[in-house]
This record gives sequence, C-alpha cells and structure tokens, in this order.
Amino acid sequence: QVQLVESGGGLVQAGGSLRLSCAASRKIFSNNAMGWYRQAPGKQRELVATLTTVGSTNYADSVKGRFTISRDNAKNTVDLQMNSLKPEDTAVYYCYADAVVSAPTLHLVEYWGQGTQVTVSS
Repeated sequence: QVQLVESGGGLVQAGGSLRLSCAASRKIFSNNAMGWYRQAPGKQRELVATLTTVGSTNYADSVKGRFTISRDNAKNTVDLQMNSLKPEDTAVYYCYADAVVSAPTLHLVEYWGQGTQVTVSS
C-alpha cells in the first residue's frame, strides 16, 4: 500500500507564499499523475493541479499563474509552490497519486494523503 505524506501547510497573510510537499512511501508502479486537490469548509474537493510522469500539467483556472506544480520521479515526490495567496485559497490540501492497473480490468487506483491545512488571512 502506498502512503502519501504531506508537509508545508500553515497560516499566511494574503499575498504571501507557501510550498507544499508530498512524498510517497515507495515507488508507485504504473503511476500516471501526482498532484494536489483541496477542500474548503462546506465545499466539495476540487482539483488544484496535477502533473503526469511525462510532464503534462493541469491547473484549476483559479490558480493559474499563481501556483506551480513540480515532481521528482526518482524521489516519488510532488511539490506545489503557491504564490500570491488569497483568502479563498484557504482549504485542506490533499496530495494525490494514481496507478494504472490492468487486472481484472483496466482501471485507475487512487492514493490520497491525510491533508494539510492552508489558511490565508486577509
């Protein structure tokens, strides 16, 4: 079983920066993407950014130009650099990783971290 461990959350003023890091407990075989989701109080979990093993990125429109995702495939880590933070970025941020499994049928296995709180004060 793969465990994802996040670090780097905290409290920051609007306009500030934070860097989130996530490390997988072992290599994820047949991994496609790693990334970050977030969930604010009373809202559904939403995509923040993902990055595939071949370098394709996907960002939520609300974070484009402010957040940058990066990963180290050799170390099984994914980071999220968050700049120009806004109060609406306040949420629990979850690390995500997946693996493509072929048996019994082709499907995606998802792994999630425990979450790290990011609070942006106005």
